[in-house]
Amino acid sequence: MHMSKDQEKQLEPVWLQRDLGWLEFNRRVLREAQDPRNPMMERLKFLAIFSSNLDEFFMKRMELIKSLMTTNSGAPWESHLPEQIHKQLSPLLEQQHQTFVDLRRKLANEGIDLLDFDQLTQPQQQSIREGFRKNILPILTPLAVDPSHPFPFLSNLSISLGVLLKDTRFPNGCFARLKIPSSLQGWIPLEQENSDRIQLVSTVSTIQANLADVFPCLEIVSTTLFRVTRDAEVEFNEEMVDIKQLVNDQLKLRRFEPVVRLEIDAQHDPRVLELLQREFALSQDQIYIVPGLMEYEKLWELTRLGPDHLRVEGWEPVYPRELPGPQEDLWESIRQQDILVHHPYESFEHSVVRFIDQAAGDPLVRAIKMTVYRVGDETPFIESLIRAAESGKQVACLIEVRARFDEQRNLQWAAQLERAGAHVVYGVVGLKTHSKIALVVRQEPNGLQCYAHIGTGNYHVKTSKLYTDLGLFTSDPLITEDVVDLFHFLTGCSAKKEYHRLLVSPVNMRSKFIDLIDREISNSKQGLPARIVLKMNQLEDVQMITKLVEASVAGVRVELIIRGFCCVKPGIPGFTDNLTVRSIIGRFLEHSRIFWFANGESDPIDGTFYIGSADWMNRNLSGRVEAVAAILLKSHRSKIWEILEVSLKDQRNAWLMHSDGSYHQITPDPNSNSESLGGTQQTLMRRIKSS
Repeated sequence: MHMSKDQEKQLEPVWLQRDLGWLEFNRRVLREAQDPRNPMMERLKFLAIFSSNLDEFFMKRMELIKSLMTTNSGAPWESHLPEQIHKQLSPLLEQQHQTFVDLRRKLANEGIDLLDFDQLTQPQQQSIREGFRKNILPILTPLAVDPSHPFPFLSNLSISLGVLLKDTRFPNGCFARLKIPSSLQGWIPLEQENSDRIQLVSTVSTIQANLADVFPCLEIVSTTLFRVTRDAEVEFNEEMVDIKQLVNDQLKLRRFEPVVRLEIDAQHDPRVLELLQREFALSQDQIYIVPGLMEYEKLWELTRLGPDHLRVEGWEPVYPRELPGPQEDLWESIRQQDILVHHPYESFEHSVVRFIDQAAGDPLVRAIKMTVYRVGDETPFIESLIRAAESGKQVACLIEVRARFDEQRNLQWAAQLERAGAHVVYGVVGLKTHSKIALVVRQEPNGLQCYAHIGTGNYHVKTSKLYTDLGLFTSDPLITEDVVDLFHFLTGCSAKKEYHRLLVSPVNMRSKFIDLIDREISNSKQGLPARIVLKMNQLEDVQMITKLVEASVAGVRVELIIRGFCCVKPGIPGFTDNLTVRSIIGRFLEHSRIFWFANGESDPIDGTFYIGSADWMNRNLSGRVEAVAAILLKSHRSKIWEILEVSLKDQRNAWLMHSDGSYHQITPDPNSNSESLGGTQQTLMRRIKSS
């Protein structure tokens, strides 16, 4: 985040560097894996999430951090950031390892054995060795490094064995790299000698123990497990090439981006480490000694094993309370009144998927327009849009092909839609399109009628069951006119600056939010109720943080519910005395963005409510197309306030930030009601089931 010198001086007392804040967030994720209140398979899941979060962090951030250090363009307190990250992360990796060791032992007590090859009985070893020779050995490709074989290319996040070999041909030794194919399962099931136990053996340890079959007639001196992480950022001038070609080029070049992290096992051969460090020109703070597993994501394979008590109780989203029955008229219901849905508590399939699917098959629908950021592999939306286009409907779809790590998938969906005759837009030059909006235009007796969906989350069926998000269905002409205008901007050359009910970035969102904060400041000075509650994924924007600090100084009560990193510290005397920061980590990913302002009203339901796709980061407010909608119905405001109120009372999943940027998990008050002890997500699940 680039700041002017004046901004640096003004915010230095309250500013928390975003990358250190992100590490604090991932520390909270790791604590979920350590929390004995969570079932064991849920704890394994959080170990995997902690690891995948780190992978993404290094791919997205480390090369940028390195460049800031090289050019001295970071703030003064960021001057030793790589060393700080390394210092904070190393003990977390040790904690991750010790947590896995503990869980491995506890799972054994439950009849699930996660074994290394040398822990197997002789008959088991023989059986696994036979399976290795048949199912694994043929796909392994050892690559030697010698004068006739240059050092092999190492792909991003690939697990490798560095093997030092020796025989009469090279008495001084030879190095070979053996890639562990990502297509292999991480754990191989054993034929059960005792039907009461589930036994699995590590694939990596199986390969290590059978290297004699890979390198016959050679002496294996040592083996070292390692993994490299490459930068995922490839910079292009978007104005010089069309966006589709740009992304294709990015995907090709990303494979060869610099190595930003080397993970190497604690029992490594120093000669292998020296070779890798020299080959990739790595500094010490880019090298991480890994005490245990190298690839925790393979733990996902295990989370369905064993009896039900090892997992959280299953959750089946309920049919949305405000929606008509499956055979009733959806359009009539939306015309009568806006509909608000809350996922995953309420069904995504019966609401959002139904909205697009029904539009695709409705002969009165003339057009469907939609933005796509991430939709996943198995998506009903593309199928519905193709069906609509093939039936002669006007279909326009903005597919954001620059959505990080979803580029290839989005390009494939775009190609399918184009072949069906849909109008596909690949994005807006200079701006990523992150808004989650859909528009249906229907021919009705009184003329064309527009229906819109505005959401806080992606049109992604799988994540809709794991992420908490809100969605608004409306036929309000002031909102649908805004959505029509927004699509004209996305697909055409519209330069509209005024919107009725939508806040659109980078057009009017930032200025409107500033006005809303200023209004709270003014109300506080006049002795009127003044309070702000914001729920987001991240908070980093300098201008918005400056305004929130100003509000705190003016006596406005500012309560932030920020799941990830938050760059403002609470409780700094004279700055953020009236500001609190909490984070909620639970079985679902808290993803909804909610913005509430008291507006001088004593009853919070009468305040000002917005929901939408934007966090308060510079990229969201100034570098992306985002959409946030006002919530007008009192029943909907009540529903959203319930989410905020339950979150603010949480004594199970909530963490509070201290003035030094660290967090502590709230200790339950034994005198509190049982509902707050259950946590936000358990409370909302219980309430919606009983409603």
